[in-house]
Amino acid sequence: MKLKQLSIPLENAPGRLHAVTRAMGDAGINLRANCICDSAHDFGVLRIVVSDLAAARAVVMERHIPARVEDVVAVEIEDSPGQLADILELFLDSRVNVEYMYAVAGATAGKAVMIFSFSDVDAAIEILTRNGRKLLDAESFGILEART
Repeated sequence: MKLKQLSIPLENAPGRLHAVTRAMGDAGINLRANCICDSAHDFGVLRIVVSDLAAARAVVMERHIPARVEDVVAVEIEDSPGQLADILELFLDSRVNVEYMYAVAGATAGKAVMIFSFSDVDAAIEILTRNGRKLLDAESFGILEART
């Protein structure tokens, strides 16, 4: 199951992250998962899974903020040592690469949730599903389905 993530390049300057998160909050958009990482000295990338992708896209477009929609996969794992390595081991003999990943807070007791970006999302989903891994869908994240 694919989730849609919004990736927003942000200048590493005071107030830039606040401006985007305030705009999302003011529009009633909940950040269901998020991470920010430094991609260069002057810019970082904010990656967010939001409660309403269409509304979030409207927010960034209204403010002329560049953003990209990407497919990611949320995998629920046991919250114990070695579990992430067990997931990654599933891909050792495949041509599927993990491009990046991050953890999500607020998982159920004893569980953790990892968000993955894969070089081949469909192949990754097939590998994970075949190996009995629990993939989380939009509903489990409190995400509105895309409007038609």
